[in-house]
Parts: sequence; C-alpha cells; structure tokens
Amino acid sequence: MAEPPMPESDPETGSDDEQRPRTGFGPVVLAGLASAGLAAVAGTRAWVEGTSGQLSTETAGDAAVVGSAVAEGLGEMPLAGALSLVVLAGWGVVLVTRGRFRRVVMGVAALAAVGLVVTTVWALFTLQDSVADQLMAASGADTADVHLTGWYAAACVAALGCVVTTLLAVRLVPAWPEMGRRYDAPAGEAAPVEPQGNLEIWKALDEGHDPTDR
Repeated sequence: MAEPPMPESDPETGSDDEQRPRTGFGPVVLAGLASAGLAAVAGTRAWVEGTSGQLSTETAGDAAVVGSAVAEGLGEMPLAGALSLVVLAGWGVVLVTRGRFRRVVMGVAALAAVGLVVTTVWALFTLQDSVADQLMAASGADTADVHLTGWYAAACVAALGCVVTTLLAVRLVPAWPEMGRRYDAPAGEAAPVEPQGNLEIWKALDEGHDPTDR
C-alpha cells in the first residue's frame, strides 16, 4: 500500500516551524507580570509584626499612643516595593518596544530582581531586630515578641519568580514577537508625485491621493 503523501507547506504561510509560537513569550511574560505584581503588593505590607508591653506594631504609629517614637511603616521594607516596581515597569516597556533596547531593559529588570532577592535576605537577618528595638524604645519594656508575616514569605516567592523570569527574558527576548510594527510606514515608500493636468488629477483622485494637499 502506497504511503499517503506528506502535506506540503504553503509558501504564503511558511513552514510549520515558522508558524509555531515564539519561544516562551506568553508563559514567561505572564509569570513575570504575576511575580512582579505580587512583589509590588508584598513590598507595601509589613513583613514583621510584634508587641512590646502594651505597644504593638499595629498601634505604634498611632498619634494617640503617648510617648511613641516609632515611625509609620514599622516592619515594612520600602526598598523592596521600589525594586519590584522597576521590574514591573520593565515588563511593560518590553511589551511596547522592540529591538536590542528590549534586551537592555530586561537586563536592568534582572538587576532589580536580584536586588529584590538581596533585600528579602537582608530583611530576614535585620528587620526583626530593628522592629524589636523600636518597640522596646517606644514602650519602655525590656522585651519584645516579633515574628515574620505571611507577606514576607510571599515577597520571597515573588522575588525568586522575578529573577527567573527576567533572566529567561534576557535570553529569549530576541525571538519574541515585536509589538507595533503594523503601524510603521512601509520602508522606502516613495512620496506621491504631484499631478499635472486634469487627466493626472483625476488619476490621482482615483488612487486615493489629494492633489490639493500640498
């Protein structure tokens, strides 16, 4: 029995390899946006909570607490929020630009993601002691009970996700589709020649040109 003929690729649509989705574009971008978004939210939440005497991290910034010298945002890490916004902005720029500039942008985003990981590790060893010291100084007590919150765990997961996705983007972005090319003017398009005479004027109108627009 004769084997059925193999389907030929359509020259207008290209081969099967050319029709495959660009390597990792959708999954990497979605994962990167999700990681950066989670990191941005976690960066605005308290990573450490605790109490000291009658004072807690939730009431330390309240003006009604007499003698409280604790600044607002106790237990938070603003640097993490700022770095996550840099990563998030990098993904936004990649979606609307093209060429080598996209790789440079993702390189900057990858550096910010690494900085985000360093910030979360640094917070693990320093933030709890800092919060405890401020609580004890404000309450006058000798001890403080502090602990990490779930937002710190979320920040750690998001930071690792940001590093992985941005590094993948640096490697894969040259193969990703570029946005906005359909709106570019065709390269080398010659300017329309101004019509001379009635016949040429009517011909220009028929081709869609306005002979009065000079």
